[in-house]
Amino acid sequence: MQNILEDLKKNKLEKVAGDASFRKFYRVKLNKKNYILIHCLKEKKSNLENYAKINYFLRKHKIVAPNLFQINLSKNFMIIEDFGKKTFFNILKNKKNKLNIYKKIVDCLIKIQSIPFEQSIKKNINREYNNRILFKESNLFFEWYVPKLIFNKNKIKIFKKKFNKILLKLFSQLFFSNTYFVHRDFHVSNLMLVKNKIGIIDSQDALRGNPSYDLASLIDDVRIKTSSKLKKQIFRYYLLKCAKQIKKNRQLFINDFDILSVQRGLKILGIFSRLDQRDGKKNYLCLIPYMWKLLHNRLKNPLFNELNDVLNYYIPKNKRI
Repeated sequence: MQNILEDLKKNKLEKVAGDASFRKFYRVKLNKKNYILIHCLKEKKSNLENYAKINYFLRKHKIVAPNLFQINLSKNFMIIEDFGKKTFFNILKNKKNKLNIYKKIVDCLIKIQSIPFEQSIKKNINREYNNRILFKESNLFFEWYVPKLIFNKNKIKIFKKKFNKILLKLFSQLFFSNTYFVHRDFHVSNLMLVKNKIGIIDSQDALRGNPSYDLASLIDDVRIKTSSKLKKQIFRYYLLKCAKQIKKNRQLFINDFDILSVQRGLKILGIFSRLDQRDGKKNYLCLIPYMWKLLHNRLKNPLFNELNDVLNYYIPKNKRI
């Protein structure tokens, strides 16, 4: 791998379908083996550093994550192990009995969440999922989605002020502390089948946070439609296998789950709208109706009565498209 740049010039790069980020992915054959080349914009190279650091952290704790072979920040790329093409999205989409597969994914999540906080997470994961980050994410809803429906800037400003005041109250009610590893995008498209084990990719945005967040990412995944029954079964299985502290505070965990699922849903509506308007990626727009369906399901919790009143006033249900 020493002359990797020279080797790359001699090889044809096969473009791999990427995610919603600014990164590009290529499959390349070097020394008769396949690898993945990740390239990003120059100003985003810290993303590669985070990926390398967090991947090392996961592998250190016996979590299956791609081995890093080379990182070149001056050229804005890294070479990682190729996990192949079997995502759990592809495995699940045509399966009738999905529960057993989801149980294995939940087992993997619980293993990650069992990594000791003081000894390892606090030492290695610098960023915390605090209110500043939560608001920064949910405000994408107002920056990109809301202006498609409300054209009066002053009206948006008032709506945002009222909405954020309620969100602040909700965030202050979160019970579980930010002492768990949070992948932040723990859904089936980022989970790979690797030698009969679950491999985790796209972990560069991980931070310390609430244990319910990654479970919400998995259960309320906008990319794959699952029944209400299956969602409840996955949730019950998690509560059966999770840490004692979570079992002991079951209702508080449910409330945390609903709050963070709603926050995440608002963020996703903003991101999908931004991808359309700023980046010309219109293929995400078709997922917005299902995202609203997921949000409506969580907003049934009485915790959200005040939030629902404001939301219904400014964006009635028949306009949520």
